[in-house]
Amino acid sequence: MKKEKINFHPSDEKCPVKASLALLGGKWPLIILYQINNQIIRYGELKRSIPGISEKMLIQELKALVNHDLVSKRAYPEIPPRVEYSLTQKGLNTLPIVAQLALFGRENLF
Repeated sequence: MKKEKINFHPSDEKCPVKASLALLGGKWPLIILYQINNQIIRYGELKRSIPGISEKMLIQELKALVNHDLVSKRAYPEIPPRVEYSLTQKGLNTLPIVAQLALFGRENLF
């Protein structure tokens, strides 16, 4: 059986891996997406589900995920304010990636 040769190209501005990492790279984005998953979650619940993230960092990362259309934010005009987050279709498309990373972690790191 003949092995298919994989061609590697220099990483440039059109590199799909580079583009994906621009959206999902860093310490927190995939963890936030993993915690939101298929549910609608309020800010406080999300904060409690991610130990070690500061409030400033969570707000900053959520804004970036909303701006990249991975997460949807819904604010209700109530007192106290109620804000809910859910994944957009684009965000839902990341769940198989997150699931594969979780599987890799379970099989190789624990």
